[in-house]
Amino acid sequence: MKRRVTKAIFPVAGLGTRFLPATKSIPKEIMTLVDRPLIQYAIDEARAAGIKEFIFVTSRGKGALEDYFDHANELEAHLRKSGKDDLLDVLRATNMESGAIAYIRQHKALGLGHAVWCARRLVGNEPFAVILPDDVIAAEKPCLQQMVEAHAEIGGNMVAAMEVAPEKASSYGVLDVCDDMGAMVSVKGMVEKPKAHEAPSNLAVIGRYILTPKIMQNLNKMKSGAGGEIQLTDAIAEEIRKSNNVYGFRFRGQRFDCGSKAGFLQATVAFGLARDELRDEFQQFLISMTAVRKAAE
Repeated sequence: MKRRVTKAIFPVAGLGTRFLPATKSIPKEIMTLVDRPLIQYAIDEARAAGIKEFIFVTSRGKGALEDYFDHANELEAHLRKSGKDDLLDVLRATNMESGAIAYIRQHKALGLGHAVWCARRLVGNEPFAVILPDDVIAAEKPCLQQMVEAHAEIGGNMVAAMEVAPEKASSYGVLDVCDDMGAMVSVKGMVEKPKAHEAPSNLAVIGRYILTPKIMQNLNKMKSGAGGEIQLTDAIAEEIRKSNNVYGFRFRGQRFDCGSKAGFLQATVAFGLARDELRDEFQQFLISMTAVRKAAE
């Protein structure tokens, strides 16, 4: 019997140095994409997939991230008194039930695998999801929901995958495909950040995973891998060797790398244009800016 995926780990301990000086005083995950912080997009996606328990792996300086999900009683009372029910509904959507969210400290920056391992006691003997908030995915059906539905049919370990250009392979974990079944591929290996000519395919792993508890057992034994860090992909590769139950899932949607400045700006444009109340004015501005640039050339 396959168990439902109801727990998700959010590794949010990074310092966000690529966004300094903004991240000097606020966590990167609180940075705003249109009018919602990155972490809200991740939480909303998890909720849509049926996640009930949210596990944050944090570090020092992340207090604002923890406060974000608290009830803001004074602000709610002000909005209620002012009759601003629409804003009150928006605010309520950011609240988390007592006990639904847990915070675990990662005291040393030893990589994604180590961050996931830090949550081992809260995961227990259940399958779990991992969501990297830097990866924001625009999709008609949320990416993790697509994966949970596919996982209910096939089980095992599942990673979200997308096609990338060969010169981009060195930025990702890349799948070595055994059998391509369309939306799903069975995997015979994974290579972390390969050189372009050494990449086994053009399918790169991005920040959504559904994993079995055995991944935690593998992480227990892991030594440092690429970059001197404990790599999650190494623990998944070990499961390929042991159980041959790892799958790549080609999700339907567009992924934005909001861990980079260019990706964050691209996401801002895409999500801004997707909003009915912003689209016309924003689109006209972009058109005018393009015209001015062309004229200057």
